[in-house]
Amino acid sequence: MKRRGIAIGVAAVALAVQAGGCVAQSKYNQLKDERNALRAQLDDEETLRRQREEELATLQAQHEALVAEARAAGERLAALEAAQAKLNQALRKAEGERAGLVKDRSKLQASVEEMRGALEEARARKAAAEQRIAEYRDLVRRFQALIDAGKLKVRIIDGRMVVQLATDILFPSGSPALSPEGKAAIVEVTGILASLEGRQFQIAGHTDNVPISNARFPSNWELASARAVTVVKTMVEAGMPPLRISAASHGEFQPAGPNTSDAGKAANRRIEIVVVPDLSALPGAEELERLDTQG
Repeated sequence: MKRRGIAIGVAAVALAVQAGGCVAQSKYNQLKDERNALRAQLDDEETLRRQREEELATLQAQHEALVAEARAAGERLAALEAAQAKLNQALRKAEGERAGLVKDRSKLQASVEEMRGALEEARARKAAAEQRIAEYRDLVRRFQALIDAGKLKVRIIDGRMVVQLATDILFPSGSPALSPEGKAAIVEVTGILASLEGRQFQIAGHTDNVPISNARFPSNWELASARAVTVVKTMVEAGMPPLRISAASHGEFQPAGPNTSDAGKAANRRIEIVVVPDLSALPGAEELERLDTQG
């Protein structure tokens, strides 16, 4: 309505000018500029709305994938429990038969033990999947205000929870020094991550594929590394224990999407804070530790 009102106003002024009325050419130009500014503002707001819808759809898809993983683990567990019940029944039958079935009984016992191991592993995987879902929901909840403000995204990448921040918000072009707004964002994120007890984080720097070559940064590897280290130091200054964080550089070689447009390149210029998985909680971790001590 506002755009239409301004358009009508500009048209009226144009008629007045053509008719030799009292409206000055400057007033006509002013209204025309206001109309153009409003149109640009509305276009920007529409673009922002579409981006929010796309981000919401991505988060929903990731959540549904995790739920499907937990459901599949539950179905596998039910199937294994049913198979164990059948084996137990066969074992009881074998125990009531003549001594010549001792060998078969031993085989059945071995199958039961194997099934018990598979059941325990299935239960562990189901519990791990449910734990990942709960942690993902909790992380999204903690960062919801920053997500809604467009400052970051929370994603699942290669099975790991990742907090993504665009470097265009954090750093000036080609620089590893945080802007005041970028430092404030990192401090705010640090406060939330530090409250996740027992978790460690890796700060990974990423760039687009536009080459850089100067005395300080011979390539994008060095630029991404310097930015990751800057974020690590800022997080430590904000209260994150140094033992819980590390820095990494991926340069231009792990893009989030194609570098075929300005928007795509902007998405690839990012800092990722990876929530490092606790491998000690995975099935088989205890066995691996025992093998390591025997080596």
